[in-house]
This record gives sequence, C-alpha cells and structure tokens, in this order.
Amino acid sequence: MMSHHTTPKRPVHPTRHHTPKILAQARPGPSPTLALWAVLLMALVFALVTGARAETYDHAPFDDLLATHVRGGGIDYDGLADEEDKLDAYLAPAASYSAEGLSREEAMAFWINMYNAWTLKLILTKYPEIESIKDLGSVFSSPWKKEFVKIGGKTLTLNEIEHAILREKYQDPRIHFAVNCASRSCPPLLAEAYLGDTLDAQLDAATIDFINNSANTRVEGNRLVVSRIFKWYKEDFGDDIAAYIGRYAEGPLKAAMAQAQGDLKVSFMAYDWSLNVPDA
Repeated sequence: MMSHHTTPKRPVHPTRHHTPKILAQARPGPSPTLALWAVLLMALVFALVTGARAETYDHAPFDDLLATHVRGGGIDYDGLADEEDKLDAYLAPAASYSAEGLSREEAMAFWINMYNAWTLKLILTKYPEIESIKDLGSVFSSPWKKEFVKIGGKTLTLNEIEHAILREKYQDPRIHFAVNCASRSCPPLLAEAYLGDTLDAQLDAATIDFINNSANTRVEGNRLVVSRIFKWYKEDFGDDIAAYIGRYAEGPLKAAMAQAQGDLKVSFMAYDWSLNVPDA
C-alpha cells in the first residue's frame, strides 16, 4: 500500500524577513481634500479677477426721462415732477454702486449722468417754488456743496463729482459742455443719457452745439465774446481760448472768426442763472 505524504514546507530562516515587494512607486498626488481646495481657490481667484470689472450702470431709465422731458432748450420740470419716482428708481442703485473697474469711457459717462440726474433731483426738492438753482443755497453754502448725493456708500456733493472726479481724474474740457447746472446759461442737456460706447461723439456734439450757438459765442469786431465758463475754467482750455473755440467753430462762427481783423480779444458774457425751463 502506497503511503501518502505531504511535502514539507521550506523552512524559514530565523534571521530572514519577508519584505513585501514594492513595484514602481509613483510620486504621490494631492489628497482629494487638497485637490478640492485647489479648485475652490482657483474659482475664487477667477471670480475676483472677473469681478474687478464693474457691471455697467443701467442708464436706460434716465435716457427715457431725458427723451421725454428735454425740450425747447430746457427741462419740462412739471412733467419731470410727475415722474419723479422714475428718477428716484434710476438713482437708487447708485447708493451701493462702485464705478471702479469700469472703462474710462463708461466711468466718465456714469459720473456725467450722475451729476445731471442729481441736479434734476435737487431742483425737484423745491420746484416750483424756485426761480434759480441758487435759491437752494444759502449765505453760508452753495447748492453745489450740499451733501445729498448718494453714490458708492458715500454722501457726496455736486462739486465733488465735477471737480474732484470729472475734472481732476479725466481732464477733458468737453466735460464742461456735458454737465448741466439747471440754468439758462449752462450748456443744455442732451435728450439722451451719456454712454461709454458713444461718449466721445456725444461730448463732441455737446461742445459743438454749445460753441456754435450765438447765445454763447459770437464775434463783435475784433472781440470774441464767449461764455463765462471759459473764464471760470480757463486752465482747462489751455492758454488760448480762441484757439480752443476755433477747433469746434462751424458755419457762421467759423467764418466770422476768419474774417476778424487781427488777433481776437476774448471777453466774457454775463451768466443767466434763471431756471432752464423750456422756451415758450
């Protein structure tokens, strides 16, 4: 009878240790948690970078109001007063809005529109009991120094918008023909809001229209009689006011300047501060 036997196991040497065989080791990758944080960090950076450019302010409501109430060289304040709620709705988002991140043109358009819209709002606070914007000031303070303009979490004055922002930051003299002080001698409001995409053409149009209006500029002999704006802000227009006006002069004004004998001497008109209601 054959005997069955089991082959004995190979004895393990008491001093030899069995170490698991390690296959090719890859560089350890980030843990799932670290990878998630990396994705979140990249998303945050992207949001900050793309969010640095502010959303363009919605000027459509103001555009509608201007199209409706700018007429006859002035403002139909009676009609505008009936739609003051629309003006308020246009201005309300500005209280928490920042123009930081806008393009130069969009930012300029924003501040010009804000100046003009808040000026209209100021007039409506006392209209029709006033005959001039100056009636809204006092012996101690002008209406342009009233702290009532709510923009970007701050309370500003009209002076701050015009001088500390528009003039100082952008240094474009055409601004003077875009902002309106609610007075007859002020450059009239366009019947549309200023927009970044059309700003340059709009500023040119406002400047050309104002300068070529004989109520604002005319030649008398060897004198060039101009708006007092050119006296108040002489430094903005350079050393030669006649040369600046000549750049935008057209038609009869251009011809009169060319026909004038010798150098034109500049003189300044009186300023009419009465309210810019439409001509009858």
